[in-house]
Amino acid sequence: MTDPAALADDIAAEMSTVLVGMDEQIEYLTVSLLSRGHVLLEGVPGVAKTTLANAFARASGLSYNRIQMTPDTLPADITGTNVYREQAGTFELQKGPIFANVVVADEINRATPKTQSALLEAMAEEHVSIESETLALPTPFLVVATQNPIEMEGTFELPEAQRDRFQFKLQVELPEPDTEREMLTRFDSAPTMTADDIEAVTSPAEILEAREMVTEVNVESMVHEYILDLVTASREHSDVAHGVSPRGSLALLQTAKARAAVRGREYVTSDDIKRLVGPVFRHRLVLTTDAELGDVSPESIIEQIRSSVPTPDGTVAQPEPSGDSEEASID
Repeated sequence: MTDPAALADDIAAEMSTVLVGMDEQIEYLTVSLLSRGHVLLEGVPGVAKTTLANAFARASGLSYNRIQMTPDTLPADITGTNVYREQAGTFELQKGPIFANVVVADEINRATPKTQSALLEAMAEEHVSIESETLALPTPFLVVATQNPIEMEGTFELPEAQRDRFQFKLQVELPEPDTEREMLTRFDSAPTMTADDIEAVTSPAEILEAREMVTEVNVESMVHEYILDLVTASREHSDVAHGVSPRGSLALLQTAKARAAVRGREYVTSDDIKRLVGPVFRHRLVLTTDAELGDVSPESIIEQIRSSVPTPDGTVAQPEPSGDSEEASID
């Protein structure tokens, strides 16, 4: 069986030959892939969101397609359609770009709600329907959608049901000065370097084996209770109209098992849960009108929830440090 920790290390090492300062995002993409999830990337233009997804697909040995979402993109442009061949007098199925292992929906909020909803069946069921015919998608299957938080003209905000389909919402921030300096140095010596230079270090078969190992990671009942306490706190917060759904509870459990596996453990710790609360919760919280008018951010609410709910060992979580070191664990 393929070791998830070794697989994650190989992918991260290969991607680091092109990408600089994106270790956390790479780990979260691996976690999502191994736990059958999908990822929403948010960041300003030029921070390598699409390159990140492309490089990840190549390092993973997976097929990759990119869909540039625009207001005139139709559902059939994503799923495909039957095309009439006049010479043969028959219809031929032409599959859309959704038929790939890793599909990037670039600027998803520029597509209309009808087109956005075309992704729902694919993300939830891993198959699509084309004119009453149901077709299975490749396995493994990962949707990575991107959106720009600063250009909102001509966009259609993702509805709650669509956002909830994404396991993670990851923020891709502007790099720190030292990171950007390293990027300049690297691309000065190799200006033509792109994601195409990434080599496959694993295969779909090995990824599926690693997924099976993730399912065997142990989760104590007290960790289940910790997840429930965090989810309940999100639903009862005074600034939240609608808290985290049961799908969010499962996402927190499944991603915690995958995070433990890629870090070489056979059990989930409280630190796994604490680290994943942000990316699992931030897009699932629907704030009250008063909170939105008061510029209350989901991040501040998540930090209040994290710091108010005791961990399984009875302590209260401290604010997250900037690094990603391992903290408290439970046996």
